[in-house]
Amino acid sequence: MSKERARRRAERLVVLEKEKAVRSRKVARRQRRRELVNKLTMPRLGSDGRLYHRNRRQRIGIVLVPLLAIVAVWLFIPETALRILLTVLLVLAAPALVVVVLGRRK
Repeated sequence: MSKERARRRAERLVVLEKEKAVRSRKVARRQRRRELVNKLTMPRLGSDGRLYHRNRRQRIGIVLVPLLAIVAVWLFIPETALRILLTVLLVLAAPALVVVVLGRRK
């Protein structure tokens, strides 16, 4: 009788350990998801601890102007090597141009 109880207890413990492992994986996954969402949605701070703010029109312009410039390059420049060079140059220069044109708003 006691051997049977010990075997059943061991089986219960195995099941409980499996459930505990599944639960801990779910909790870890949920925590990683929360951290990612917070990272993406939390406001960004400048070097002095203040928030950066850009209005919707500026954010749209920051995305659209370089895209339109890249489309223009690919439509009007016939040489592929020059197209690629100008595209890379636009992608690398865009952040600097945003700071020069719009300034660092705090």
